[in-house]
Amino acid sequence: MTSTGSHPTPGWFDISTPDASQARRFYQELFGWTVNVIDETYTLIDGDGGRPAGGIGQAGPGSPYTGIVVYFTVDDVEAALASAESLGGSRVMEPAPTPLGRIAVFADPDGNHVGLVSH
Repeated sequence: MTSTGSHPTPGWFDISTPDASQARRFYQELFGWTVNVIDETYTLIDGDGGRPAGGIGQAGPGSPYTGIVVYFTVDDVEAALASAESLGGSRVMEPAPTPLGRIAVFADPDGNHVGLVSH
């Protein structure tokens, strides 16, 4: 899944919730996170060196998932998603471009939501 031969590692996390403002306040207070509020529906969480490490987003009625999703960094989101499907996973969110890279979400055979990201 990676051109370097290394195993994919977590590269992003996303907390999708019906009340993004409340979740932002909760996690900011709990962990002392520095955040960058993009708008009332999405907040970036700063990691080491100020680079975004994750986000908190508003889950609406059409949201593909709620909860915490860890995104693993891969070279090719589409290829990794196809591999997940061939192993019994299912697509939850189609590949899509974002300012931080291309992302997708799948459910593993046990129903856990897992994200993929390529930068």
